[in-house]
Amino acid sequence: MELKINNQTKQFAENSLTIQALLDLEIPEKQNGIAIAINNTVIPKSNWNSHSIQETDIILIISATQGG
Repeated sequence: MELKINNQTKQFAENSLTIQALLDLEIPEKQNGIAIAINNTVIPKSNWNSHSIQETDIILIISATQGG
């Protein structure tokens, strides 16, 4: 499966992924303080385990940072 994540194209061996499965592969060490948007729609964290990703989806992973 080929996905566009944060404007970068990445290949995955899996043919079917949920948002949570994608995050487990991409950023297993930091899953707090992030937001996910698919095709310009923010997906609530409560839906990450059930929301299936399609190969044509454009995925944006946003990480909160500290600063002033």
